[in-house]
Amino acid sequence: MNRVSVNPDICNGQPVISGTRITVKTILEFLAAGDSWDDILGEYPSLCDEDIRACLKYAVRLTDSHFVLREVA
Repeated sequence: MNRVSVNPDICNGQPVISGTRITVKTILEFLAAGDSWDDILGEYPSLCDEDIRACLKYAVRLTDSHFVLREVA
């Protein structure tokens, strides 16, 4: 998980891919919209497959939390 970091001084404390200002949320939004990994890597050439995988792992870890969000369509 060292590929994802949280720093209150970067992107208002949102989780980002370490060493960048690219948020985990941004990558997940691309994937949710149906974009491929190649699309994302083309948009952000400084990223690699492992960065996208780390975003997905981060999201999975969030599901282990014991809170419920309202339903998302």
